[in-house]
Amino acid sequence: MTARRAALNLLPPLLMSVAVAAYGCSERRPSEVYDMTARFPHDPLAYTQGLVWADSVLFESTGLYGHSTIRRVDLRSGKVLASRALPVDRFGEGLTLLNGRLYQLTWKEGTAYTYDAVTLAPRDSFRYPGEGWGLATDGTSLIMSDGSDSLRVLSPTTFHVQKIVHVRDNGTPLYQLNELEYVDGELFANVYQSNWVLRIDPITGTVRETIDFAELYPERPASADVMNGIAIAPDGKQLLLTGKLWPALFQVRLHTSPTQP
Repeated sequence: MTARRAALNLLPPLLMSVAVAAYGCSERRPSEVYDMTARFPHDPLAYTQGLVWADSVLFESTGLYGHSTIRRVDLRSGKVLASRALPVDRFGEGLTLLNGRLYQLTWKEGTAYTYDAVTLAPRDSFRYPGEGWGLATDGTSLIMSDGSDSLRVLSPTTFHVQKIVHVRDNGTPLYQLNELEYVDGELFANVYQSNWVLRIDPITGTVRETIDFAELYPERPASADVMNGIAIAPDGKQLLLTGKLWPALFQVRLHTSPTQP
């Protein structure tokens, strides 16, 4: 059992039941919601926490104490082109790229690190309260999840909170929001310990759609952990999806446009 999973198992049963009951997945068949258009190899030892595609390379943040890294990966082969390890007492989390700088969260250590996107050389670090889970950018600000129903919108230069957006589905707060990706004015979010990806209005926090990817990888091995990791695909229109300790990464085309409510 991972440290994250053990911690979440301590959540009050009522809170967990509300979180699970809140997600109303579509009754449409997967073939009516998305197509899997490509499959790529992925490091089965990578505990994927954050995923970013940019400049013809895949950037990935991996977690677990003593194994956390930030890395550049060749999408086609899954080969790790360059990697930088975090200190053994740091648990890597969400990742995003803004203005040539990679931002990486840590889980309970309250520190975000930045790196040069070309060399992975360390740059600045920032402190923040609470836990760090997922991270994305709208091109101006950073957007951070922490496992609650709240998304923090942050300054990329100071990491100060500019505003907080509460995620709701028909008025019900949604928890365990994890890896994030901003796509054409919408925020896509993994729901931890599920196969669900939410499409969220980043201004209001309203959930526009819940997509169930349970059938994306039906033959996943027992060693594979939960689904986690969303990035824009190389064509700028599709998504790249994977999971923690998954030996595969998938390219997916949604049947609904990213901006369609």
